[in-house]
Amino acid sequence: MDSYRYMGLRKQLAELLATKGIKDAGVMAAIQKVPRHAFIDTQFDQYAYQDMAFKIGAGQTISQPFTVAFQTELLQATKGMKVLEIGTGSGYQTSVLMELGLKVFSVERQRMLYDRVKVLLPKLGYAPKLFFGDGFAGKPAFAPFDRILVTCGAPFVPEALLEQLRPGGMLVIPVGEGDVQEMLRITRREDGSTQTESFGEFRFVPMLPERSNDI
Repeated sequence: MDSYRYMGLRKQLAELLATKGIKDAGVMAAIQKVPRHAFIDTQFDQYAYQDMAFKIGAGQTISQPFTVAFQTELLQATKGMKVLEIGTGSGYQTSVLMELGLKVFSVERQRMLYDRVKVLLPKLGYAPKLFFGDGFAGKPAFAPFDRILVTCGAPFVPEALLEQLRPGGMLVIPVGEGDVQEMLRITRREDGSTQTESFGEFRFVPMLPERSNDI
């Protein structure tokens, strides 16, 4: 599935991301390791390592590599941390997190994508905890989390996700109801209050509304 050609293209991609401001060595190493071509339709193989997004079915996309690297860098996560990902999608971002040595719990709303990733990731050597369900609710049974990453545009910051952060934990989430979202990093302080930082505008597919009948 992998090849020296793909490895070379990933190295070029990492070099491109460095020119765009990605600095974290661990993130860059993960980008060079994860075979992005395995997560998209084979007809787009020649474009797999360009910095662009692709449709993956069910109205969803695989984010451009810069966005994946940027969000991952914002997490400031270290090996062994427990991370909740909202929006498994293609599984590419999930795999990048796994390459960092993180304990990943990932929730996907679309059954088609969930079923596909559940088969694909083990083939690639990744074993996150995958769940089909409601991203707005998070995964309280496995809380608290050191980090939470939302990979779709949320209309607001779900209170349930904040409550599942451990003191000192961080939530990275793009927020906005239109076509453009504001990338936020929210840190939960020891006293339960929060600090919010903004990191510019991005475009994501929308976070799907709650549907309790298919959880």
